[in-house]
Amino acid sequence: MKTEDLITMLAAGAGAVETPAAAQRYALAIGWGAAGATLLMLALLQVRHDIGHALLLPMFWVKVGFVVCLAAASLFAVLRLSRPGAKIHWVPVALGLPVLGMWAIAAFTRIEAEPMERSKLLFGDTWKSCPLLIAMLSVPVFATVLRSMSDLAPTRPRLAGFAAGLLAGSVAAVVYCLHCPELGAPFIGFWYLLGILIPAAGGVLLGNSMLRWQPFRSKTLDLNVPFTLTAINTLQNSLCFRNLPCH
Repeated sequence: MKTEDLITMLAAGAGAVETPAAAQRYALAIGWGAAGATLLMLALLQVRHDIGHALLLPMFWVKVGFVVCLAAASLFAVLRLSRPGAKIHWVPVALGLPVLGMWAIAAFTRIEAEPMERSKLLFGDTWKSCPLLIAMLSVPVFATVLRSMSDLAPTRPRLAGFAAGLLAGSVAAVVYCLHCPELGAPFIGFWYLLGILIPAAGGVLLGNSMLRWQPFRSKTLDLNVPFTLTAINTLQNSLCFRNLPCH
């Protein structure tokens, strides 16, 4: 057995996690995180008292649709960034489409509104608390998603952390829709997005420390290459000594 063949044989066992397995892992993480966010919302905020009426309003479903689409785009980004070598050129497009769509609706709504109503459409009644509450509800989702991502192989830790934060914030925003009384498109396009970006910024800060390969692993790979080759040569010589085929 040649040294090159042995190296190839050993390396063949180390492959990237398949997408279905990663998707199942993240589905479980999102499920547990969303459950935690829902319990947090019920304990601290409560469901809006007129939720039955809100469900009949088209703008309520526009709001839900926006954050659901952003969550789906964020999940796509998370899945791509969890695989070494995966192409991510479609990630900005996927993330940008829901935002641009919501901003287009917001711009049209603002143009059509009376001048006296435009400020109300942007600020509503809860602009001070909305981003912070979304960020608070994102904590359980952020923890479970980040934990799942750390078990995979992201090679861009800061960018992966950003995507994980976007996913957590988007899922939290879906839960927050059950409490939030705001239905103005400019409000949703700005303050909801700001709340979603808070955990995304946290992901950037934490990604480099929580998602990068552990230092001892990288040192082992970088510094022990001569040792590894020596061990392989020793194994090869042992095979030859035992009269096993080594060529």
